[in-house]
Amino acid sequence: MTDDERTRSSSSSRPDAGPQPVGLRALPRPVAVVVGGGGVLGAAQVGVGWALEQRGFVPELIIGTSVGALNGAIAAAHPGKAAPWLDRVWTQARRRQVFPFGYLSSRASICADRGLRRLIARAELPSRIEQLEIPFAAVATDLATGDQVLLDHGDLESALLASAAVPGVLPPVEREGRTLVDGGVIAYVPVRAALQAGAASVLVLSTGPASCPLRPIVPPLRAGAVAARAGQLLWHHQIERDLHDVSEQIPTVVLPTGIEAWPAPWDFGQSHRLIETACLEAGRFLDGLRISGPGLYRVDGSPAASAGLGQARTASAAGGGR
Repeated sequence: MTDDERTRSSSSSRPDAGPQPVGLRALPRPVAVVVGGGGVLGAAQVGVGWALEQRGFVPELIIGTSVGALNGAIAAAHPGKAAPWLDRVWTQARRRQVFPFGYLSSRASICADRGLRRLIARAELPSRIEQLEIPFAAVATDLATGDQVLLDHGDLESALLASAAVPGVLPPVEREGRTLVDGGVIAYVPVRAALQAGAASVLVLSTGPASCPLRPIVPPLRAGAVAARAGQLLWHHQIERDLHDVSEQIPTVVLPTGIEAWPAPWDFGQSHRLIETACLEAGRFLDGLRISGPGLYRVDGSPAASAGLGQARTASAAGGGR
Protein backbone atom coordinates (compact mmCIF):
# COMPACT_ATOMS: atom_id res chain seq x y z
CA MET A 1 0.00 0.00 0.00
CA THR A 2 1.37 3.44 -0.93
CA ASP A 3 1.58 6.32 1.54
CA ASP A 4 -1.31 8.10 -0.21
CA GLU A 5 -3.48 4.96 -0.08
CA ARG A 6 -2.67 4.38 3.56
CA THR A 7 -3.51 7.99 4.41
CA ARG A 8 -6.86 7.77 2.61
CA SER A 9 -7.61 4.45 4.29
CA SER A 10 -6.90 5.72 7.78
CA SER A 11 -8.77 8.94 7.11
CA SER A 12 -11.87 7.16 5.83
CA SER A 13 -12.08 5.07 9.02
CA ARG A 14 -12.42 8.18 11.15
CA PRO A 15 -15.93 9.65 11.50
CA ASP A 16 -16.82 13.24 10.76
CA ALA A 17 -16.75 15.74 13.59
CA GLY A 18 -19.56 15.24 16.06
CA PRO A 19 -20.76 17.02 19.21
CA GLN A 20 -18.21 17.76 21.89
CA PRO A 21 -18.21 15.50 24.96
CA VAL A 22 -19.29 17.01 28.28
CA GLY A 23 -15.70 17.33 29.48
CA LEU A 24 -14.60 19.46 26.53
CA ARG A 25 -17.64 21.72 26.78
CA ALA A 26 -16.95 22.25 30.49
CA LEU A 27 -13.42 23.57 29.97
CA PRO A 28 -13.17 27.27 30.96
CA ARG A 29 -12.41 29.52 27.99
CA PRO A 30 -10.04 30.43 26.54
CA VAL A 31 -8.64 26.93 26.09
CA ALA A 32 -5.01 26.52 25.02
CA VAL A 33 -3.67 23.41 23.34
CA VAL A 34 -0.09 22.81 24.47
CA VAL A 35 2.01 20.59 22.21
CA GLY A 36 5.24 19.14 23.59
CA GLY A 37 8.49 18.02 21.99
CA GLY A 38 9.68 14.55 21.02
CA GLY A 39 11.00 14.28 17.45
CA VAL A 40 9.17 11.70 15.32
CA LEU A 41 7.24 10.73 18.46
CA GLY A 42 5.18 13.81 17.62
CA ALA A 43 3.25 11.54 15.26
CA ALA A 44 1.27 10.47 18.34
CA GLN A 45 0.14 14.09 18.67
CA VAL A 46 -1.46 13.76 15.24
CA GLY A 47 -3.59 10.89 16.51
CA VAL A 48 -4.70 12.97 19.50
CA GLY A 49 -5.50 15.80 17.10
CA TRP A 50 -7.71 13.44 15.08
CA ALA A 51 -9.63 12.57 18.27
CA LEU A 52 -10.17 16.24 19.11
CA GLU A 53 -11.33 17.13 15.60
CA GLN A 54 -13.74 14.17 15.53
CA ARG A 55 -15.40 15.79 18.54
CA GLY A 56 -15.64 19.24 16.98
CA PHE A 57 -13.06 20.88 19.24
CA VAL A 58 -11.15 24.04 18.20
CA PRO A 59 -8.92 25.86 20.74
CA GLU A 60 -8.44 29.60 21.17
CA LEU A 61 -4.64 29.36 21.46
CA ILE A 62 -1.90 26.89 20.48
CA ILE A 63 1.59 26.83 21.97
CA GLY A 64 4.23 24.33 20.84
CA THR A 65 7.77 23.27 21.58
CA SER A 66 10.11 21.64 19.04
CA VAL A 67 8.14 19.15 16.87
CA GLY A 68 5.07 20.31 18.78
CA ALA A 69 5.59 23.77 17.31
CA LEU A 70 5.38 22.37 13.77
CA ASN A 71 2.30 20.30 14.60
CA GLY A 72 0.78 23.26 16.40
CA ALA A 73 1.41 25.66 13.53
CA ILE A 74 -0.32 23.31 11.08
CA ALA A 75 -3.27 23.02 13.47
CA ALA A 76 -3.38 26.81 13.78
CA ALA A 77 -3.35 27.19 9.99
CA HIS A 78 -6.17 24.69 9.40
CA PRO A 79 -8.50 24.82 12.43
CA GLY A 80 -10.89 21.91 12.62
CA LYS A 81 -9.33 20.15 9.63
CA ALA A 82 -5.61 19.96 10.39
CA ALA A 83 -5.47 16.22 11.14
CA PRO A 84 -5.50 15.09 7.47
CA TRP A 85 -2.67 17.55 6.72
CA LEU A 86 -0.64 16.30 9.66
CA ASP A 87 -1.36 12.68 8.80
CA ARG A 88 0.11 13.18 5.30
CA VAL A 89 3.17 15.04 6.61
CA TRP A 90 4.07 12.36 9.14
CA THR A 91 3.26 9.17 7.21
CA GLN A 92 5.22 10.38 4.17
CA ALA A 93 8.29 11.71 6.04
CA ARG A 94 11.53 9.73 6.19
CA ARG A 95 14.54 10.05 8.50
CA ARG A 96 17.04 10.86 5.76
CA GLN A 97 14.80 13.66 4.55
CA VAL A 98 14.49 15.30 7.96
CA PHE A 99 17.87 14.46 9.55
CA PRO A 100 20.37 14.32 6.67
CA PHE A 101 23.45 13.24 8.61
CA GLY A 102 26.70 14.12 6.92
CA TYR A 103 25.54 17.42 5.38
CA LEU A 104 27.00 19.88 7.86
CA SER A 105 25.88 23.49 7.60
CA SER A 106 28.33 24.68 10.28
CA ARG A 107 30.46 23.44 13.15
CA ALA A 108 27.49 24.05 15.47
CA SER A 109 25.49 20.96 14.40
CA ILE A 110 25.85 17.46 12.97
CA CYS A 111 22.90 17.97 10.59
CA ALA A 112 21.86 20.76 8.28
CA ASP A 113 18.31 22.04 8.63
CA ARG A 114 17.44 21.61 4.93
CA GLY A 115 15.30 18.55 5.67
CA LEU A 116 13.32 20.36 8.35
CA ARG A 117 12.84 23.29 5.98
CA ARG A 118 11.39 20.91 3.38
CA LEU A 119 9.05 19.44 5.98
CA ILE A 120 7.83 22.93 6.89
CA ALA A 121 7.37 23.85 3.23
CA ARG A 122 5.31 20.69 2.64
CA ALA A 123 2.83 21.90 5.28
CA GLU A 124 1.92 24.92 3.11
CA LEU A 125 1.97 27.40 5.98
CA PRO A 126 1.74 31.20 5.72
CA SER A 127 4.96 33.18 5.93
CA ARG A 128 4.11 35.01 9.17
CA ILE A 129 2.77 33.86 12.51
CA GLU A 130 0.13 36.60 12.49
CA GLN A 131 -1.43 35.06 9.37
CA LEU A 132 -2.36 31.81 11.13
CA GLU A 133 -6.08 31.32 11.79
CA ILE A 134 -5.60 30.60 15.52
CA PRO A 135 -3.22 32.59 17.77
CA PHE A 136 0.02 30.60 17.96
CA ALA A 137 3.40 30.74 19.66
CA ALA A 138 6.52 28.59 19.35
CA VAL A 139 8.78 28.21 22.37
CA ALA A 140 12.56 28.44 22.00
CA THR A 141 15.51 28.80 24.38
CA ASP A 142 17.98 31.70 24.35
CA LEU A 143 21.34 29.92 24.23
CA ALA A 144 23.17 32.88 25.81
CA THR A 145 20.86 33.62 28.76
CA GLY A 146 18.86 30.41 29.18
CA ASP A 147 15.61 32.39 28.98
CA GLN A 148 12.41 31.01 27.52
CA VAL A 149 11.55 32.88 24.33
CA LEU A 150 7.94 32.97 23.13
CA LEU A 151 7.83 33.47 19.36
CA ASP A 152 4.31 34.75 18.67
CA HIS A 153 4.92 37.17 15.79
CA GLY A 154 7.07 37.59 12.71
CA ASP A 155 8.58 35.03 10.36
CA LEU A 156 7.01 31.60 10.92
CA GLU A 157 9.70 29.41 9.35
CA SER A 158 12.52 30.78 11.50
CA ALA A 159 10.33 30.44 14.61
CA LEU A 160 9.73 26.74 13.87
CA LEU A 161 13.40 26.13 13.03
CA ALA A 162 14.46 27.80 16.29
CA SER A 163 11.97 25.87 18.42
CA ALA A 164 13.16 22.56 16.91
CA ALA A 165 16.92 23.28 16.87
CA VAL A 166 18.03 20.31 18.99
CA PRO A 167 21.38 21.47 20.47
CA GLY A 168 24.28 19.96 18.56
CA VAL A 169 22.00 18.15 16.10
CA LEU A 170 20.38 21.05 14.21
CA PRO A 171 21.91 24.52 13.85
CA PRO A 172 20.93 27.36 16.21
CA VAL A 173 18.81 30.14 14.71
CA GLU A 174 19.70 33.81 14.85
CA ARG A 175 16.53 35.83 15.34
CA GLU A 176 16.10 39.41 16.54
CA GLY A 177 19.61 39.52 17.99
CA ARG A 178 19.29 36.24 19.88
CA THR A 179 20.81 32.80 19.31
CA LEU A 180 17.95 30.34 19.76
CA VAL A 181 17.81 26.57 20.23
CA ASP A 182 15.16 23.94 20.98
CA GLY A 183 12.46 25.07 23.39
CA GLY A 184 12.52 21.64 25.03
CA VAL A 185 15.72 22.64 26.84
CA ILE A 186 13.62 24.80 29.17
CA ALA A 187 9.97 23.90 28.41
CA TYR A 188 9.50 20.42 26.94
CA VAL A 189 5.75 20.81 27.56
CA PRO A 190 5.12 24.59 27.66
CA VAL A 191 2.10 24.75 29.98
CA ARG A 192 3.57 27.70 31.89
CA ALA A 193 3.69 29.72 28.69
CA ALA A 194 0.00 28.96 28.10
CA LEU A 195 -0.90 30.15 31.60
CA GLN A 196 1.14 33.32 31.12
CA ALA A 197 -0.65 33.92 27.80
CA GLY A 198 -4.01 33.99 29.58
CA ALA A 199 -5.35 30.46 29.11
CA ALA A 200 -8.17 29.52 31.50
CA SER A 201 -7.60 25.80 30.85
CA VAL A 202 -5.17 23.69 28.85
CA LEU A 203 -5.18 20.48 26.84
CA VAL A 204 -1.72 18.93 26.79
CA LEU A 205 -0.50 16.92 23.81
CA SER A 206 2.79 15.65 25.19
CA THR A 207 4.57 12.66 23.77
CA GLY A 208 7.24 10.05 24.28
CA PRO A 209 8.59 8.16 27.29
CA ALA A 210 9.46 11.39 29.13
CA SER A 211 5.75 12.18 29.38
CA CYS A 212 4.80 8.74 30.73
CA PRO A 213 4.76 7.60 34.36
CA LEU A 214 8.32 6.96 35.44
CA ARG A 215 9.09 3.33 36.24
CA PRO A 216 12.27 2.00 37.87
CA ILE A 217 14.53 0.05 35.55
CA VAL A 218 17.76 -1.90 35.78
CA PRO A 219 20.42 0.82 35.41
CA PRO A 220 21.92 0.71 31.90
CA LEU A 221 25.63 0.16 31.48
CA ARG A 222 26.36 1.45 27.98
CA ALA A 223 27.18 5.11 27.49
CA GLY A 224 24.36 5.84 25.04
CA ALA A 225 21.74 4.17 27.23
CA VAL A 226 22.98 6.01 30.33
CA ALA A 227 22.70 9.35 28.51
CA ALA A 228 19.23 8.50 27.17
CA ARG A 229 17.96 7.51 30.63
CA ALA A 230 19.41 10.68 32.18
CA GLY A 231 17.70 12.81 29.54
CA GLN A 232 14.40 11.04 30.17
CA LEU A 233 14.71 11.70 33.91
CA LEU A 234 15.55 15.35 33.33
CA TRP A 235 12.58 15.96 31.03
CA HIS A 236 10.19 13.89 33.13
CA HIS A 237 10.82 15.89 36.28
CA GLN A 238 10.59 19.18 34.37
CA ILE A 239 7.25 18.13 32.86
CA GLU A 240 5.81 16.95 36.19
CA ARG A 241 6.85 20.13 38.00
CA ASP A 242 5.28 22.37 35.38
CA LEU A 243 2.08 20.33 35.11
CA HIS A 244 1.48 20.33 38.85
CA ASP A 245 2.24 24.04 39.26
CA VAL A 246 -0.15 25.05 36.46
CA SER A 247 -2.87 22.59 37.49
CA GLU A 248 -3.12 24.27 40.89
CA GLN A 249 -4.52 27.31 39.07
CA ILE A 250 -6.46 26.03 36.04
CA PRO A 251 -7.81 22.71 34.68
CA THR A 252 -4.89 20.91 33.04
CA VAL A 253 -5.83 17.92 30.90
CA VAL A 254 -3.10 15.54 29.69
CA LEU A 255 -4.39 13.52 26.75
CA PRO A 256 -3.15 9.91 26.68
CA THR A 257 -1.67 8.14 23.67
CA GLY A 258 -1.98 4.51 24.79
CA ILE A 259 1.50 3.82 23.40
CA GLU A 260 3.70 1.54 25.48
CA ALA A 261 6.40 0.62 22.96
CA TRP A 262 7.92 3.87 21.69
CA PRO A 263 10.20 3.80 18.64
CA ALA A 264 13.48 5.66 18.38
CA PRO A 265 12.94 9.44 17.89
CA TRP A 266 14.19 9.19 14.29
CA ASP A 267 12.17 6.11 13.24
CA PHE A 268 9.56 7.59 10.90
CA GLY A 269 8.48 4.14 9.75
CA GLN A 270 6.21 3.77 12.78
CA SER A 271 4.28 7.02 12.37
CA HIS A 272 1.13 5.26 11.18
CA ARG A 273 1.02 3.04 14.26
CA LEU A 274 1.54 5.98 16.60
CA ILE A 275 -1.25 7.98 14.95
CA GLU A 276 -3.81 5.17 15.00
CA THR A 277 -3.10 4.10 18.58
CA ALA A 278 -3.18 7.64 19.96
CA CYS A 279 -6.40 8.49 18.11
CA LEU A 280 -8.28 5.59 19.69
CA GLU A 281 -6.89 6.06 23.21
CA ALA A 282 -7.37 9.83 23.33
CA GLY A 283 -10.91 9.44 22.00
CA ARG A 284 -11.87 7.03 24.78
CA PHE A 285 -10.39 9.35 27.37
CA LEU A 286 -12.19 12.44 26.03
CA ASP A 287 -15.54 10.69 25.97
CA GLY A 288 -15.23 9.94 29.69
CA LEU A 289 -13.63 13.19 30.80
CA ARG A 290 -15.31 15.20 33.57
CA ILE A 291 -14.06 18.60 34.69
CA SER A 292 -14.60 19.91 38.21
CA GLY A 293 -12.37 22.95 38.62
CA PRO A 294 -8.57 23.36 38.66
CA GLY A 295 -6.62 20.14 38.81
CA LEU A 296 -4.56 17.66 36.82
CA TYR A 297 -6.76 15.38 34.70
CA ARG A 298 -5.01 12.33 33.24
CA VAL A 299 -4.66 8.58 33.26
CA ASP A 300 -1.90 7.64 35.68
CA GLY A 301 -0.76 4.73 33.51
CA SER A 302 -0.71 1.98 36.11
CA PRO A 303 -2.11 -1.39 34.96
CA ALA A 304 -4.60 -1.54 37.83
CA ALA A 305 -5.88 1.96 37.14
CA SER A 306 -6.19 1.27 33.44
CA ALA A 307 -8.21 -1.89 34.04
CA GLY A 308 -10.48 -0.16 36.54
CA LEU A 309 -11.20 2.76 34.24
CA GLY A 310 -12.42 0.46 31.43
CA GLN A 311 -13.57 2.08 28.22
CA ALA A 312 -14.38 5.49 29.67
CA ARG A 313 -10.96 6.04 31.29
CA THR A 314 -12.02 9.16 33.17
CA ALA A 315 -9.33 11.01 35.10
CA SER A 316 -10.11 12.90 38.28
CA ALA A 317 -8.72 16.25 39.38
CA ALA A 318 -5.45 16.03 41.27
CA GLY A 319 -6.96 17.92 44.13
CA GLY A 320 -9.96 15.61 44.35
CA GLY A 321 -8.48 12.15 44.75
CA ARG A 322 -6.59 11.36 41.55
